[in-house]
Amino acid sequence: MAPSTGTKSQWRLCKPVEMVQDRGAVCAKLQRVSVHISIFTWALVPHPVFGGISRFSILQTSVQVPAPAAGVIEALLVPDGGKVEGGTPLFKLRKTGAAPAKAKPAAAPPPPAAPEPVAAAAPPPPAAPIPTTMPPVPPVSAQPIDSKPVSAVKPAAAPVAAPPGEAAPSKGARSEHRVKMNRMRQRIAQRLKEAQNTCAMLTTFNEIDMSNIREMRAVHKDPFLKKHNLKLGFMSAFVKASAFALQDQPVVNAVIDDTTKEIVYRDYVDISVAVATPRGLVVPVVRNVENMNFADIERAIYELGEKARKNELAIEDMDGGTFTISNGGVFGSLFGTPIINPPQSAILGMHAIVDRPVAVGGKIEVRPMMYVALTYDHRLIDGREAVTFLRKIKAAVEDPRVLLLDL
Repeated sequence: MAPSTGTKSQWRLCKPVEMVQDRGAVCAKLQRVSVHISIFTWALVPHPVFGGISRFSILQTSVQVPAPAAGVIEALLVPDGGKVEGGTPLFKLRKTGAAPAKAKPAAAPPPPAAPEPVAAAAPPPPAAPIPTTMPPVPPVSAQPIDSKPVSAVKPAAAPVAAPPGEAAPSKGARSEHRVKMNRMRQRIAQRLKEAQNTCAMLTTFNEIDMSNIREMRAVHKDPFLKKHNLKLGFMSAFVKASAFALQDQPVVNAVIDDTTKEIVYRDYVDISVAVATPRGLVVPVVRNVENMNFADIERAIYELGEKARKNELAIEDMDGGTFTISNGGVFGSLFGTPIINPPQSAILGMHAIVDRPVAVGGKIEVRPMMYVALTYDHRLIDGREAVTFLRKIKAAVEDPRVLLLDL
C-alpha cells in the first residue's frame, strides 16, 4: 500500500478478520479491537479483482479503504495502540485461491483399557431379626423440668479456624484500577484543551418560554409523522432559529484565521449537532440549514444520529461546521456553560424544560421554561452581538411566526 501526498492525520484502524463477498466487492469483517496508526491518505493501484475493506474507524468517523487483493488477512503487523508512519505495512494478506493447508486429522484416541477384574465381595452377614415387642414406656416424672436460656447452651464443637497465612478480607477494603484512554477520548480531551488555550471564551444566558413551540408540536406532531414519517422534536426549531440568528449576526458565523490574522465570514450555515453515543460525543454536521424547513432538518438529524449510533459516520459527515448546538437537557441538565468546538466561534447550549413561575402581564403564571447558554469567542464577538444573537433565537423559538415574517 502506497500513501499519496496529503495532509497527515491520526487514523484509528479496526482489525479486519477475513475477506468476504458483499455485493460483488470484497469486504472485511471488523472486530472491535483497534489499532491506531498515523498515515497519509490511502492510494492503491486499481485492479479489476480488487475489493474494498469495508470500513476503518478513524477516531470519531469511518472511511472506506480499498484492499490490495481479495483474500484472507493472516497477520496484523501493527500492535494494538501503536503508531506508525506512512508506508509501513499493516497486515499480511493471503490471496484467494491459495487455500490454507488443512490441518491433519488428529489420530484416533486408543480404546480405553479393559477394567481390571474385581474380586467378588463376601456376602454380608444376615441382619438381626426385628423385635416384635416394644419395651415398656417409663412413667413420666412428676417433677418439673429444669430450663436454661438459649445463650447458656454451648455448641458441641468449636468452628474450624482458618489455616494460618490466609488472612480474612477486611470489610470496607478500598482499591483502584487503571484503564487506558481510547483514541476517541484522547482526541476529545486534546480538542477541549485547545479550545481553552486558544479562545477567549465568555458565556451569556437567557431563558425561553416553550409554551408556543410545545403547543405547536402537540397540535401538528401526528400529521407531521403521517406525512414525513418523522417525529417532530424541539431540536429542529432551535436549529432553524440558530440559522436565522446567524444570518442576522454574521460575525457569530465567522472565524478567525490565526495564520493570516484575518476574519473569515461564511455566507452559508452548517450547524454541528452534538450526539451522544456509547463511544463518546460526536458532532455531525447539518449543512446549508438556511435553505431547510423543519422536515428537512428533522430528517437530516435523524439520519446522522442513526449513523453515529451505528458507528458509520464518514469524514464528510463530521468535517466543517460553522456553529454547534449541544442539548444537555436530554440528560436533565438545568444549567451549564458549553465549550466552543474549534475552529468555530460560538456554541449554543440547550437545557431541560422545567415548569416555573414567571411574571406574565403583571401576573404570576407557571410556564415551561428553558435556560439557554451561548459561549462565544470574545476575541471576535463582542457582548452586544452575542446578546443580540441569543435574543434572536429566543424570539424565533417562542414565536415561530418571526421566522416566516423575517422580523
